Amino acid sequence: MELTTLTELYIHELQDLHSAETQLLEALPLMAEAASNADLKAAFETHLAETEIHVSRLEEVLSLVEADTGGEKCRGMEGLLKEGRSLMEEEADPEILDAGVIVAAQKVEHYEIAGYGSVRAFAELLGEDEAVEILSTTLEEERATDGKLTDLAMTVINLEAAAQEEE
Repeated sequence: MELTTLTELYIHELQDLHSAETQLLEALPLMAEAASNADLKAAFETHLAETEIHVSRLEEVLSLVEADTGGEKCRGMEGLLKEGRSLMEEEADPEILDAGVIVAAQKVEHYEIAGYGSVRAFAELLGEDEAVEILSTTLEEERATDGKLTDLAMTVINLEAAAQEEE
């Protein structure tokens, strides 16, 4: 695909995010299953429901610019999820694995935050006001998920992992 306009780049990045979110729909149940902490498990299950909505919103935004969800597979997300799966296959104490799964999840969240921030900025420049609102909502949800993961890590998960050092 040749990208010669901001609109073409905008559509390309929306399609990339759609691919990323679709891949995440498959990975989140695995992350929830790998988590031993009930709150972490619940966070992944909640984010799965949100991710389904994110996919729908991206489809709505793409329809606003008369584009489909096609495009290449998001290789960035593919790599992050592969790295996370590899970690989950390691032999580890549950507390250590939970801390590692949070690391993997936050890498994904930061990737999504960067993507949504960029497409929202493009939408603003292109005068796509409805898309700006939709994308802003998703961006805030991604930031909130990252915040929840940080809170879990700092108040419970990492403390439990650190306690393993003393045993």
